[in-house]
Amino acid sequence: MDTADILAIARRILAQPTAPFHEDAVRREIRALLADCPHVALTEDRFGNLLAHYRRGKAAARLAFAAHMDHPAYVGREFLGGVPGRYLKKKPATKKFGAFRMWDLPACEIRAGRIRSRVCDDLIGCTAIVAMLRELERTGAECAAWGLFTRAEEVGFVGAIELAKSGLLPKSVTVVSLETSSVKGGPVKIGAGPIIRVGDRTSVFDSAATAQLQAAAKAAGITHQRALMQGGTCEATAYALYGYRTAAMCIALGNYHNCGPGDRIAPEYVSVTDTVGMARLCAAAAIAADTDPHRDLRKSLEKRLADHRRFFRKLEK
Repeated sequence: MDTADILAIARRILAQPTAPFHEDAVRREIRALLADCPHVALTEDRFGNLLAHYRRGKAAARLAFAAHMDHPAYVGREFLGGVPGRYLKKKPATKKFGAFRMWDLPACEIRAGRIRSRVCDDLIGCTAIVAMLRELERTGAECAAWGLFTRAEEVGFVGAIELAKSGLLPKSVTVVSLETSSVKGGPVKIGAGPIIRVGDRTSVFDSAATAQLQAAAKAAGITHQRALMQGGTCEATAYALYGYRTAAMCIALGNYHNCGPGDRIAPEYVSVTDTVGMARLCAAAAIAADTDPHRDLRKSLEKRLADHRRFFRKLEK
């Protein structure tokens, strides 16, 4: 998966203005980026979530990769999203986009190995999914996978909950939530690879699904981290509450929700290599065989059990 191609996708998506309940520009851009993928079917639910279904061959999708299209912003006079009041009191400059206003910050700057933007959370997650779907199309991968682009996550997972309740997504699918997550939320480093997220502040995710992501990363040679990111709650928790098996990935984020040093609004930033790594890991997981991720561990423990069974016999006497 070519870095230049992924960055080109990122530039196009990050250029789109967005706010909770006002994700139209992002949704249109995602549609445009997937328009030349004949094996990707696009569906919009009644709430405005966008579902992309890649399928080539007879296999059914095992995984659905989910990211949200919104970011904290002013909608009318109300600020929607989690930003501490001390930042808002300084009345930082905003830019108007119809019915909403975003911080007056660069849409996308790439330098020194980092992507800086007014919105990394979660348009970088959207970028990774689009890059994955385009890569599956380009390589002719014989597999199936979903991409879920949801609305209004920043005010309580509204889009994800509506989607989970709709029945459009089969319950047999494991939902993998993609996020950019505060570097303060776990023992992780920016630039050390995508993070296989074992849980968030609220939930711990499915052990087998998490192990499958690790196995896919190892098989593809993708440098990665593994951590409980407890700085916030992600959509995996929402999907789990409505009966879906869940897992999660994220990349470490600086200036979460634009909260920079000195209580000043600043661009969010992520690592280019982490972004590329997450897109590659999505593709690797989508094409990976559905194997038992605990097989090797089970075999090792069974061998230890056999090696020490003689002690059980002694105890029984």
